[in-house]
Amino acid sequence: MSVQFASRMNNIHKSFIREILKVTVNPEVISFAGGLPNPASFPVEEIQKAAQKVLSEDGSNVLQYSTTEDICL
Repeated sequence: MSVQFASRMNNIHKSFIREILKVTVNPEVISFAGGLPNPASFPVEEIQKAAQKVLSEDGSNVLQYSTTEDICL
């Protein structure tokens, strides 16, 4: 399958962020440019428990789209 794009697409610059993120896959690189926190600092279990609680208590409502004005904090 051949895909053709408009000729103006030939002048699109590479994404700077995408190029930075390509470097971060190297485990020897510590990048402060991409805004990537250390994954070891993510509270995965706490987020999992919170998501489970919200979904079990009100799952059908929290997954539904609504206007931002309907959000109760």
